[in-house]
Amino acid sequence: QVQLLESGGGLVQAGDSLSVSCVASGRTRSGFAMGWFRQALGKEREFVAAISSIGGNTVHADSVKGRFTISRDNAKNTVYLQMNSLKPEDTAVYYCAAVLRPISSRVFQSRNEYDYWGQGIQVTVSS
Repeated sequence: QVQLLESGGGLVQAGDSLSVSCVASGRTRSGFAMGWFRQALGKEREFVAAISSIGGNTVHADSVKGRFTISRDNAKNTVYLQMNSLKPEDTAVYYCAAVLRPISSRVFQSRNEYDYWGQGIQVTVSS
């Protein structure tokens, strides 16, 4: 089993920055393709950003492009999401996820492609 645990969420004001982290534990390996998703109240879970297991390829949703940056530290089994210029519409529970597939330079954007999920962490942005 692989457990993903998010941390770093909280309440911030519009325009502020916040960084959330996700640490993988359990039967981990050297590299997983990772992603961040979010789910606002009453809405479906949506893609935010993803990073490949090798090569450092990243993709960010249009809604966060230029404001959010995904990164990883494989030595710490951790993926990060740096969120800048936060907006009230960014308010959601943020989930990290991992793909149980052989390492590659591919980036995954579909929820159906992810095998492991964290329990989520709340990010609230006030007006």
